[in-house]
Amino acid sequence: MRFLAAVLACTLLVFVLIDSFETVVIARRTQRTLRITRAFYKFTWAAFCALALRIRSGRKREHFLAVYGPTSLVLLLGCWATGLIMAFALLHWSVGLRFNAVRANFFTDFYFSAATLFTLAPNEPWNMSSKYLSVLEAGIGLSLLGLVIGYLPVLYQSYSDREVQISLLDARAGSPPTAAELIRRQGTNPARLEKQFSQWEKWAAELLETHLSYPMLAYFRSQHTNQSWLAALSSIIDASAIVMLASDTDLKRQAELTFAMGRHALVDLATIFKTAPRPNDSRLPAEVFSQLTKLIAGLTTALQPDRLSRDKLNQLREMYEPFANALGWHFLMALPPWVPATQQHDNWQVTSWGHIASPFAVSDPFLVEAEEDEN
Repeated sequence: MRFLAAVLACTLLVFVLIDSFETVVIARRTQRTLRITRAFYKFTWAAFCALALRIRSGRKREHFLAVYGPTSLVLLLGCWATGLIMAFALLHWSVGLRFNAVRANFFTDFYFSAATLFTLAPNEPWNMSSKYLSVLEAGIGLSLLGLVIGYLPVLYQSYSDREVQISLLDARAGSPPTAAELIRRQGTNPARLEKQFSQWEKWAAELLETHLSYPMLAYFRSQHTNQSWLAALSSIIDASAIVMLASDTDLKRQAELTFAMGRHALVDLATIFKTAPRPNDSRLPAEVFSQLTKLIAGLTTALQPDRLSRDKLNQLREMYEPFANALGWHFLMALPPWVPATQQHDNWQVTSWGHIASPFAVSDPFLVEAEEDEN
C-alpha cells in the first residue's frame, strides 16, 4: 500500500512540475503533452460562462467575465501548490514520517508537507528520508515562488501591449471595429492604408506569439465592453480581404501579408484551444455585401470598388472566418460587423455624464442564443 502511494505521489509530482514548467517557462507549442492546465481552464471556464449567461446586463456580464482571467491565475497557482502538497504528503506517509520516534498519521503528513512547501520551518523529522524530502519540497516551493514573481510582470506587459493597440483601433475603425470604417478613415492615400496594415501585421504576429506562449491571456477581456482582441483581429483580416480584391501594386501585397499573418494567428489559436471550425454563413448576407460595396463606392478611397466580388470575398472568408467564429463561441466574443451600425459612437465619444452610451457588449449575441435555446 505504501509502495503504491509512493508511485502515485511521484506521478503526481512529475505531472505538476512539468505542467508548471511548460506553462511558465517554455514558449508553448501548438501541441502539449500534459493537460493539467488545459483541463483546469476547460472546466472552470465552462462553469464561469454558464453563470455569466445568466446576467442580462451586457456591461455587468462583461465585468463578471473580466474577473475570470486574473482569478484563474491565482486558482491555477493554488492548484499546482495543492498538487505538490498532496504529492509530498503521500511520500512522507509512504516513508513513515516520524516525530519523537512516533509515526505521524496522514493528516500530520499533509500539514507538514504544506508547512514545508511554504517554508514555515516546521519541526525537523526524525527519519532521514523525510528530512531529505522536506529539503527537496522547500526548494521546489521557493522555485515556484520565484517563477511566479518573474512570470506575472511578463504576462501583464503582454496584456498591456495588446490593449494599447486595441484602444488605438477605436479612432481608426470604430467601436466595435469594422472593416468598412477602417478603410474609410484612412482617406485617399494608399500609403497610409498600407502603413496601417503593416502595423497590424506586426500586432497579429505579437498576438500569436504571446497567446501561444501564455494561452491564459486570451481569457483577459478588453477594457471596454464592446472591444475584444478577437474582434480587432477579425476586423483587420476583413479589411485585408477587401483590399486584396479591390486594389493592386504595393497596397495589395501588404494586404496579402496582413491577411496571411492574421489567418495564421486564428488557426493556431483555434488549435491551442481545441475549437473546431464553425462556419457562419449569416455574417455577410447579400444585403450586407451590397451595403458594403455601396459604402466603399461612395467614398473617396484608394480602392477600386468595381473589382470587389462577393464570390471571391466569400472564398477568402472561408479561409479564416470559421476559426474566428469558433473562438468567438469559446470566449463569448462576438465577431464584428462588416459595416458600422447607423447610430454607432466611438468609445472616445462616450462619457458617463452625457447622454451618449455604448449599448453593445461583445457577449450580447450569445445571451440571445442561450435564451432561444431555453425557449
